Amino acid sequence: MDSLRSGAVRSLECELLQAANVSFAYKRHLVLREVSFDLAPGGVLGILGPNGSGKTTLLRLLGGLLRPTAGRIALDGCDLGNIAKATLAQRMAMVPQETHLAFDYSVLEIALMGRYPHLRSFEVEGPEDIELARAALAETDTAMLEQRAFMTLSGGEKQRVVIASALAQFGRRVADSGHRPVEVLLLDEPTASLDLGYQLDVASTLRRLNRDRSTSMVISTHDLNFAASVCDRVVLLRQGRVLAAGPIRDVLRPDTVRALYDVEATVEQHAMTGHMTVVPWARRATTAPNTHEER
Repeated sequence: MDSLRSGAVRSLECELLQAANVSFAYKRHLVLREVSFDLAPGGVLGILGPNGSGKTTLLRLLGGLLRPTAGRIALDGCDLGNIAKATLAQRMAMVPQETHLAFDYSVLEIALMGRYPHLRSFEVEGPEDIELARAALAETDTAMLEQRAFMTLSGGEKQRVVIASALAQFGRRVADSGHRPVEVLLLDEPTASLDLGYQLDVASTLRRLNRDRSTSMVISTHDLNFAASVCDRVVLLRQGRVLAAGPIRDVLRPDTVRALYDVEATVEQHAMTGHMTVVPWARRATTAPNTHEER
């Protein structure tokens, strides 16, 4: 297993988002152990691993929702703990795996929720906020849904609307000047519970945002084929430890898939799409079950 660590972490200098020797524990339960990696401006990084590997916890740490027990997370070289929340909200936005609402909001209202970090106490959204929210809906191909009740949407439509809300939080349009600070989108299992068609829609939306807006992304997922279709680098996480990290074409191999999921798999480049594909064909026998309940 230690051989998989070789060359796993690039230099942390001049990177956009950095995790250096990050550990985290819920009370006495250690969930992450000395995790290190980096995200370059305009990069799409996949955090891959089985259920319970610590992916969601790591994403919350990257978004500043949790603080490391040990180690450091930095944005443009500045520790997240030293960045004002309003400033951080203009640079980073989280797309959760599921969105639970107390009321049945419209699609436009959901997109406008991304503007909340920019409003003063008791301030309501103005014309510019509405314009930004509508622009974000247009960028995710959901503008035609703005008057629909969010709860009436399909799973794939909901996910794209929530992504639009995150874009509205950044506060710029796709045509705006590229001189603004690079934005980071954090997505937790963005295709969970979606059928194949909606998975393709979400993947297409993310690729377009990365291409047209230069949006940097960190995507937590256990779906290796989805990650291969959108990510340029990956971190393989199991039981809170990094097994390997680097360019996806270097890291995604039969031996690393075996170490990550205890399955035998074929990994090859797809002739039509050009990206790597993983075809699992047998479960590998393990000596003991995984009893960890990490998140």
